[in-house]
Parts: sequence; C-alpha cells; structure tokens
Amino acid sequence: MTVKTQENPNPRRSDREFREFSFEIRAAAPAEDAAEEMIVEGYACRFNEATVLWEYDGKEYKEQVDDRALSEADMSDVIFNYNHGGKVVARTRNKTLELKVDKKGLFVRAKLDGTEEGRKLFAEIKGGYIDRMSYAYTVKESAYDSENRTRTIRKIKKVYDVSAVDIPAYDTTSISARSAFEVEIEKEMKAAEAAERRRKLLLQTYL
Repeated sequence: MTVKTQENPNPRRSDREFREFSFEIRAAAPAEDAAEEMIVEGYACRFNEATVLWEYDGKEYKEQVDDRALSEADMSDVIFNYNHGGKVVARTRNKTLELKVDKKGLFVRAKLDGTEEGRKLFAEIKGGYIDRMSYAYTVKESAYDSENRTRTIRKIKKVYDVSAVDIPAYDTTSISARSAFEVEIEKEMKAAEAAERRRKLLLQTYL
C-alpha cells in the first residue's frame, strides 16, 4: 500500500524542506538612550528537541536536528522574508541579516529598516501579529529511529531562507514532513501486512 500525498498548492520549492515552529521571533530592545532600531531576533531552529511533525494512523512521527547538523551547511547567501515569499527584507550578503549557530540552534538577527516591506513587517512582529520562525533547507544526511519513529537530521546541505511566518492556511510543514517519513511509513505498513499474512497462515496450519 502506498501512502498518498496531497498536492501542495503553495508555490514553495518542492526540492526544499520547510519547518515552522513556535519559536518566538521578537523585536529586539534598542540600546539605552538610542532611537528604536528595527531589529528582530529569534531562533529558526533548535537542536536536539524532538518535535511531532505528523500523525498517521494514530502514531506520532517526530523530527529533531542534531547539534552538528549546521557545521558544514552553506549559509553564504541567506535571505529573510515573510512566509518564504515576497520581497527580500534582509540578507546576509549585505549584512542586514546575521545568522549564528550556538548551542541552542540557529539564531537569527535581522535589521528591517531598509525596505518599506521590512518596516511593515517589523511593526507586525512588534505588535505580536506575527510571532513564529521558519527556515527552508536541503538535507545532506539523516537517520531514522523506527522504534521511536524519530527522524534526526544529521547534516544540512544548504539554508536558503529564514522567515517570519504566521499560521499558514495550508500547512506546508506537514507536507514536507510527510514526504520525509513516507518511505519509513510504507516500510511499517508492509511489515504489518506481512505479519498479518504470517498469522493467517499459522492459523490455517493449526486448524
């Protein structure tokens, strides 16, 4: 049996994975006696925190990011935007976006005063209308623990963008998570079907 997936109507790139978490993005406090700077900061991902990304047939499938996953990642030109789309409001290349890998995860600090869209986004983040972070990336290496149904991302190949996100109407996080778990789920289903066939054969043998 094949696990069917729903077509993703969101224009996000299908060759990338997207993860949206409840990690807070906030307006940074300005320096003392200084005018308010339009700077936001937060974590796009946290290490070694297993998160339930998808549920199937009453079972929870989790994912976590190893604390060494970003050690070789290409983060040479990462952009900051809203919901992974629209105009770029900060960028590592022009030093308006700073990414720092620390013991907690991928820390993001972005200066948003350079564009009209960035200034609007800053106001919405400061007002609490937008308070979640996300990132888009490709995986170089991962491992799956079938007993705990947990996928561990061991190496990230490239980070494409970090984004401030709202609660999307269509959960593309679940779509990309489903894609990541499909092979393992299909293995589980085939193993269960094989076990059921063996059970029926044993019953027929002894009846």
